Amino acid sequence: MLVVMTVEPGFGGQAFMSQQMPKVKQAREWINSLNGAKPILQVDGGISEITIEEAAESGANCFVAGSAVYKSVNPVATIEKLRELAKARFS
Repeated sequence: MLVVMTVEPGFGGQAFMSQQMPKVKQAREWINSLNGAKPILQVDGGISEITIEEAAESGANCFVAGSAVYKSVNPVATIEKLRELAKARFS
């Protein structure tokens, strides 16, 4: 697994840093160039229904969405929606 932080490490609830998406794209290109096993590419921080599509389009296929889920009125529905949005955008 390769993790790209999309917030400053330290505490939850921070804003998503879209300026990290070039790193995610570069990591996806590197992963795709590998022979054999392909590591999971995870983004950690600021993931929500608004930001998950950009992260998935950039190549992430694993997402840490702590605040979006735990602060949700219906965490199960939020997780389902996040999965749906990510699957629709991951190339």
